[in-house]
Amino acid sequence: MKVALWAFAFCGLSSVALADQPSAEPAVEHYHYGMALDIAQVVARDKVPAVCAVVPVRMTYLDSQQQRHVLEYLVMGDGCGNG
Repeated sequence: MKVALWAFAFCGLSSVALADQPSAEPAVEHYHYGMALDIAQVVARDKVPAVCAVVPVRMTYLDSQQQRHVLEYLVMGDGCGNG
């Protein structure tokens, strides 16, 4: 019984400790029309693929509070010819 209580207490403390640590990569936000964005600096952008279709791309940026964000949005691929 004491072992079970100790294990429960340890697991509870370790999950609290993990929750306090910042994650390496923030959750991906999906852009929607009219969304207010606070972009102070673009850190990285996906290259638009050479396909003739609408595709998702991601942009990583810092806001005015220096918080890192990853935004996914749709673009038209670069592979459409005027043919």
